[in-house]
Amino acid sequence: MSTSLDDFDDGRPESPAQRADRNWNEILQELRVLQTGTQILTGFLLALAFQPSFAELDGGQRILYLTLIALSALSAVLALAPVALHRAVFHLQVKPALVRFGHRSLRGALALVSLLLVGVVVFVFDVVVTLEASIAAGVVLGAVILVLWIVVPLIIRRRGRETAQ
Repeated sequence: MSTSLDDFDDGRPESPAQRADRNWNEILQELRVLQTGTQILTGFLLALAFQPSFAELDGGQRILYLTLIALSALSAVLALAPVALHRAVFHLQVKPALVRFGHRSLRGALALVSLLLVGVVVFVFDVVVTLEASIAAGVVLGAVILVLWIVVPLIIRRRGRETAQ
C-alpha cells in the first residue's frame, strides 16, 4: 500500500501543491541558466552592428544577422513568458497550469536557443573563414546539440521508465 499523499508515487511524500511548487522552482532555475546565456549572445549580436567592419557584410550575412537578432529576441520573450504569466495569475492557485506552461515555454526557448547557437556559429565562421566552413561548423554543432539535448535525454528517459517498471 502506498503512503504517498497523492497519485504520483515517485518516492517523495508531497501533495500536488508541494510538487507544483518544487517543479516551478526547478523551472525557474533552468530559466535563469537559459536567460544568462541568451543575454550574453544577444549582447554580442547587438554590439556587432556598431562595429566598423559591419558595413562590409554582404546581403546574405546581413539577413542571417537580422534572423539571429529575431531568434534572440524571440527566445528571450519565450523564456520570460512563464514569469509574466506568474505575475498575471499570482495568488489564483493555478500553479499546476503555470508549471505546464513553464515547461512548454522552456522547451520552446531551448529549441530557439539551439537555432540561435547554430546560427551564431554559422555567421561567425562565414564572416571569419568561408561559407563552406560555416556550413560544416553549423552541421557539427547542430549534430552535437541533437545528441546532447535530444538523443541522450531520450535514452535516459527510456532507461528510467524501464527501471521504474
